[in-house]
Amino acid sequence: MTPEAQSAAFREAFTPSLPDRLGVAVSGGGDSMALLCLAADWAAEGGPPVVAVTVDHRLRPEAAEEARMVARFCKTLGVPHQTLVWNHAGIEGNLQDAARRARYRLITGWAREIGITHVATGHTADDQAECVLMGLARAAGIDGLSGMRPHWSDAGIVWIRPLLGVTRKSLRDLLTARGVNWVEDPTNEDDRYTRVKARKVLGSLTPLGVTVSDLATVAENLAEARQVVAEATAAAAGRIACEAGGEVVFDRENFLRLAPEVARRLLITALQWLSGADYAPRGDAVQRLKAAVRERRDATLCGCKLAVRGNDVRLTREPKAVNGLESPTDAIWDNRWRLTGPHETGLTVRALGAEGLRQCPDWRETGFSRAALIVSPAIWRDETLISAPLAGFSNGWVAEIVAGFHSFLISH
Repeated sequence: MTPEAQSAAFREAFTPSLPDRLGVAVSGGGDSMALLCLAADWAAEGGPPVVAVTVDHRLRPEAAEEARMVARFCKTLGVPHQTLVWNHAGIEGNLQDAARRARYRLITGWAREIGITHVATGHTADDQAECVLMGLARAAGIDGLSGMRPHWSDAGIVWIRPLLGVTRKSLRDLLTARGVNWVEDPTNEDDRYTRVKARKVLGSLTPLGVTVSDLATVAENLAEARQVVAEATAAAAGRIACEAGGEVVFDRENFLRLAPEVARRLLITALQWLSGADYAPRGDAVQRLKAAVRERRDATLCGCKLAVRGNDVRLTREPKAVNGLESPTDAIWDNRWRLTGPHETGLTVRALGAEGLRQCPDWRETGFSRAALIVSPAIWRDETLISAPLAGFSNGWVAEIVAGFHSFLISH
């Protein structure tokens, strides 16, 4: 791809929404350094001013110097730059996922603090192709095989991946032609990571005529098909699903009549809305959940409980998933609930629980199920229940879902 084509692809990603200022996430790797160059070129030609941010995850001793390298390069471009540090203790579980979550959280806070509404990242056609391969390994449906979204909104920030149609090699060619240095993250060669395995397999597919561009095009084609299915799913949810007290309720008979892909997507979106999970569960797990609906069995998945009661299919937060989950009253609880009321020092938000529900004699008059109420947010002072807004004991407090199920369904 020529430099002109790279620039055109980059700029086209921002139409029709042009930001007043553009934030650029720069790690020091070749993809993000090229992204920074393209953004700075655009700014110099009358495009939006650029500000850059680097996250030092404190996972490698070289990371701090890499952040300083980015800062020095930004200075030569006249681009303001800030380094954010992820201060953490020991990390359990998926290291890459934990680092990714921390990176987005830190950058979101930075962007909101300085009034940035759009942030660009340097994901490429290679990343998109690797996503397709990893989706195949998970037996993913149309969502998993559609790759990464070119843009999405979260917490008031519009995230944009303007280089999904540009290969990693062509971006490095751009940097080489300009004499711009970049760093290679050693974890990109670590076979312990699934993405690295996918990257190496991708190279072996070339003799079959399967290229990065081909797989990226497959993802783009499937993304168009996904949009059609997403619209059909939203329409189906409008007919057969409702939100009640934080749980999702499906009409079972009508759910069983849905096209398989629509039913699968409806279940997955409900699970993600309830749990806050970033990724859909594996295909075989979702099939087991669909079987539970057919067979009228209770089941659990992703920290959620499915129960079939008569013709109602109820998906609710699983009690053990919120047991011990505590936050200040002015924070979002369980990724979904916002509490408003007389905030005071010493008050916290925890799940109401069975014991708390026993202190709410009027809970049946709310119309919400017991399963929904015991996992609903309540205000506590130590072990004293101050308020249970959904269970008929408001005491001046209101609990609201930040984004309702139907709006969440449309945006995902």
